[in-house]
Amino acid sequence: MTGRGTALVRRPTPDLAEGIVTHLERVPVDTDLAAEQHAGYRAALADAGWDVREVEPAPGCPDATFVEDSVVVVDRLAVLTRSGAPARRAEVAGTEAAVRELGLDVVRIEGEGTLDGGDVLQVGRTVYVGRGGRTNAEGIRQLRAHVAPLGRTVVPIGLRAVLHLKSAVTALPDGTFLALPELLEPGVLPVSRPVDEEPGCHVVPLGGDRVLMSAAAPRTADRLADLGFTPVVVDIGEFEKLEGCVTCLSVLVPA
Repeated sequence: MTGRGTALVRRPTPDLAEGIVTHLERVPVDTDLAAEQHAGYRAALADAGWDVREVEPAPGCPDATFVEDSVVVVDRLAVLTRSGAPARRAEVAGTEAAVRELGLDVVRIEGEGTLDGGDVLQVGRTVYVGRGGRTNAEGIRQLRAHVAPLGRTVVPIGLRAVLHLKSAVTALPDGTFLALPELLEPGVLPVSRPVDEEPGCHVVPLGGDRVLMSAAAPRTADRLADLGFTPVVVDIGEFEKLEGCVTCLSVLVPA
């Protein structure tokens, strides 16, 4: 690995428009534009010092471009997930090959457990896990067993009418939460900064003061700049039509 580490990504496929939509009304997706937007996303990661590596496509899995859902990386451990959406479980094989190439140790969620990576938010040594439509109690229990030896504490959070935990909250490099509080079980998270643009609660810390975020949250970008962060803004509008966000499209494995 070079630079800050490796960013795993998966290009969208021509069937992207057939991806699962749960809480949004389905609207047409321009797959050519999505491909251009994904190229811009990859370029932003590379410009920030990440070694961008592509995970093999998963034929018949239009949601596979949301690669974050297929694995949770904690230190040098890769926890392969078992999605609460059965149609997405075939995505994991390609991700497993990619993390093994990086030399990570590999475990998996098994049996009746379900877990989507988009439900997992790591802040320091705390691992927050959304309990909702895609992740169940058994998946959380297995994740806790896998990461406890690494000194991590798992904290479940109930979700309200939102696909994933990271659809409602992420964290800035200093650990401050950006959240849509009305979508989360109250009283679990420490004090957070509420946002008034839904994509504004989605950030990916890229290293230093840089944070990757959506072009659909200009007011939040201005606010973060005022706070001393450097927003790296990308247009991912076609993916947002499928309930995707900037976190969904990559898995960062620090060097």
